[in-house]
Amino acid sequence: MTRSSKVLPLFLICILLQGAGLPGAGLAQQLPADQPELSATAEHDDTDPSVALTGTVWRTKPGIVFLKTPVGLLTLSSKSTLKDMRASQEVRFWIHGSSMVVDIRKRADGSLLHRYLTGPVARGADDPKSLRQWTPEGEAAFRYGSHEAQLSALPDGDPVTVEVDDTGTITGIHDLQFDLQIGQLPASGSEAHVLLNGTVSKLKSNFIFFRTPVGVVNVNAKIGIKNAKVGQTMKLHIHHHTAAADLTPANGTAPTRRFITGPLEFSTAERTGVKLWTPEGEQSFPTDRGKAALTGAKEGSPITVELNGEGAVVDIHRLN
Repeated sequence: MTRSSKVLPLFLICILLQGAGLPGAGLAQQLPADQPELSATAEHDDTDPSVALTGTVWRTKPGIVFLKTPVGLLTLSSKSTLKDMRASQEVRFWIHGSSMVVDIRKRADGSLLHRYLTGPVARGADDPKSLRQWTPEGEAAFRYGSHEAQLSALPDGDPVTVEVDDTGTITGIHDLQFDLQIGQLPASGSEAHVLLNGTVSKLKSNFIFFRTPVGVVNVNAKIGIKNAKVGQTMKLHIHHHTAAADLTPANGTAPTRRFITGPLEFSTAERTGVKLWTPEGEQSFPTDRGKAALTGAKEGSPITVELNGEGAVVDIHRLN
């Protein structure tokens, strides 16, 4: 992911803190396994930006882990941690506004091995020697522990990444960055969630370089986005196995195009309409402008419904 100081002076800029090492053996027994399941319908769903993904380990290098997620490749990197990742582990990844959470868990039983919290420095209301951070379970305060000197010196609002344990104590301070490539639609049954607003900064082959508040995300146009242009603003919303992309001119007028891509489901027995999820709720769209594309198409196969700024169907495409 390309970095820019103009994008987000929060958690994605490389944090210039060299933290203590990871906690020793036995953390797996200390941390609770009964954390909530990742869900695209959790409270972060309407937060912009927000992401919720589960990834399995594809490849690792010291300090770098490459993860396969329902939407594409997620890469995590750090100079101070991520040195003991294994294929038997999975990562649950959240972005919620200016906060990021990374859970590393055992795939076999879901037990938590490490939790990293990233966000702006905010002191605990009841304990000034604690850090208040967003978590998937809600906002919580974490005691400084042995890192009081480092954390007390940080100005409010500065970005920081900490590792925490189940006692509510900070066990390490780290640098942690990520790179997300959106290259595919999630499979049916996926709990994937992405909500990002930004600007098209570059086009190359089928790839859209999408500058967002969390950095530049590489989006493959083959997920159903057509004729994007540099300078347009784009809103990308992936919900379970459907993607909606709004392209708006740089002057900020109403969207010139909306592309909704998901599994084909006819809304009438006569096949005069198709039903798809949209950010405003499930909707039905007439098929009269897409008869050629839908001829012979089986329900469940991916299609893209293209809408104009008034919400009328311009065309229906089969997803290549």
